Amino acid sequence: MSGPVNAIQPGRKSLRQLITRDHQLMLMFLPVFLFYIIFCYLPMVGLAMAFEDFKMGSGFTGVFSSPWVGLRWFEQFFSSVFAWRLIRNTFLLSFYSLVFGFPIPIIFAICITQLRARRFAKAAQVVTYLPYFISTVVVVGMMTNFLSPSGGIINQAIKAFGGKAINFMGMPSWFRKLYVISGSWQSFGFNAIIFVAAIMGIDPALYEAMRVDGASRWQQIIHLILPMISDTVILLLIMTLGNLLNVGFEKVYLMYSPAVYETGDVIATYVYRQGIENKNFGYASAVGLFYSAVGFLFVISSNALSRKVTGSSLW
Repeated sequence: MSGPVNAIQPGRKSLRQLITRDHQLMLMFLPVFLFYIIFCYLPMVGLAMAFEDFKMGSGFTGVFSSPWVGLRWFEQFFSSVFAWRLIRNTFLLSFYSLVFGFPIPIIFAICITQLRARRFAKAAQVVTYLPYFISTVVVVGMMTNFLSPSGGIINQAIKAFGGKAINFMGMPSWFRKLYVISGSWQSFGFNAIIFVAAIMGIDPALYEAMRVDGASRWQQIIHLILPMISDTVILLLIMTLGNLLNVGFEKVYLMYSPAVYETGDVIATYVYRQGIENKNFGYASAVGLFYSAVGFLFVISSNALSRKVTGSSLW
């Protein structure tokens, strides 16, 4: 007759043993864990304000004691004249940033790894990812100075060729173009690092085999490089789609003005105006909750679509 079954299977360590063994790693992870608990999960208690008539000055306890209004704030938002404009602007800015910003790092990474002059390739990489570390405030300041209708270098060039100065930063038709172009310029070099690493991880023997078979460089890119980095591309695409509506508040807020609200006002800036400037916390919370829920649905949908079409997904 066999003896009593141990609670812990042979070869498996108890939780206490794992903590003792990995306590240094856990201490390193603790600040990250606390960050997400304090700044991401605890603030979710405030979502109750989206269904309450919360008043400024009632304090934290007011979240639990404010009058319940149900879906009134959601109805007010969707019936307002700003709802469609905000959703449209937020989606279009994100969509254009995805369409024009996502493929550029992939193309750049392929070009960099195909260069025979390695020193030039490394120098080009450094030069292109440095703008990522420039503050958003500085980038918008540069745009304001370069595009100034009075002394900006761009308008000076336009005048030199006989044209008239253009107030780029004050025209609704230019807001999306400037946002997308400046965003792509600032981030494509840094985003390409991941794709460069994926390409460099391809076995050199595969390149040699294709060269022996007579494959051209273009055929190597199409039939070897792109299939080998497809999982990385899909993973980042899903993460990007999850943030499709997460338009950078700081940059939009710094770039826009009442003159460009028609194309520049997004959900994030509208929530800021309603919550911080107008002190309408319940209404702002409702709009913010709708904003987050749509982003969550984008993550779930894109992950399911990727799993069905390509077989690769985050979970």
